[in-house]
Amino acid sequence: MINIEDFDKVEMRAGTVIEVKDNKKSRNKAYVVTIDFGEQIGIKKSSAQITTLYKPENLIGKQIICCVNLQPIHIGSVKSEVRILGTASEQGVVLLQPSEAVKNGDKVF
Repeated sequence: MINIEDFDKVEMRAGTVIEVKDNKKSRNKAYVVTIDFGEQIGIKKSSAQITTLYKPENLIGKQIICCVNLQPIHIGSVKSEVRILGTASEQGVVLLQPSEAVKNGDKVF
């Protein structure tokens, strides 16, 4: 288990998907997702294995939840700057989303 101080170090924010394309160099089928987190954080990219349930055209404009303060990692040729959050469900990854529209960059706690 982690303590509350460790949990508070994880910075989760809401953002809006503005672009999605295939990550052609990823070992597993994945998208390169570009997300707008508002003025303070800006626009970030992530490589995400969310191809089972989501088509690129259906992700544009969706608000999602991401961890924004992890060290970037390279997946294929993509610098993945944030981690998109979802559930590891029976049917595939299901994205975490706000139930109401929120401001890009709003903090999740």
